[in-house]
Amino acid sequence: MAILTKTDILERVASGELAFTPNLDAFQLQSHAVDLRLGFTFLMPKAWRLTDNGREAVDIDPLKDHGPEYFDIIELEQGQYFELLPGEYVLVSSLESLKVPNDIMAVLYPRSSINRKGLSVDLTGIIDSGYEGPLTLPVRNNTRSTVRIHPGERFCQVVFEELTAPIEDPRKSRWHQKDVVEKGPKEKSVEMKLVFEGDIRKLKQDHPAS
Repeated sequence: MAILTKTDILERVASGELAFTPNLDAFQLQSHAVDLRLGFTFLMPKAWRLTDNGREAVDIDPLKDHGPEYFDIIELEQGQYFELLPGEYVLVSSLESLKVPNDIMAVLYPRSSINRKGLSVDLTGIIDSGYEGPLTLPVRNNTRSTVRIHPGERFCQVVFEELTAPIEDPRKSRWHQKDVVEKGPKEKSVEMKLVFEGDIRKLKQDHPAS
């Protein structure tokens, strides 16, 4: 695999194979990466809910409970900021939506300037070939102080890598072409049924890679 340079990225964007919405600005392009900006949507995991029995704690199993009903959704306006409290964890949207062609994958990295603020951006991972949509970034404040973040600030980097061959029919993420506040489909039912039952041996025996 080869890492795309700034020139490669611009050529791919010009051809329409690789796309960012809204378009990239001059501050985002690095020599072999693209900085993504923080969006305006913040999802805060709910700690409690009011039921017929009273105020009950919300215990979320991320494999089962991942819809917007488990979060308080905050949409900021232009000029507003978000203060992340000490130890607080939120999900935030990227400002940009991406379209990745079938012969490229991408890897996400936190920006060092964000880490120096005492924030963990736990997003290092893969953007699959063929993916289209915004990204959801998990952020935690590891300091004892409130940290202010602003929609539009550069928050993470994405590095693009060419594959040795295009993926003919790329597997679509459950968040493919979805807004961050939409509820994606549940994990594969057969796989997760066996996971919840703890029957990993049967999972491996009945579903070998091919």
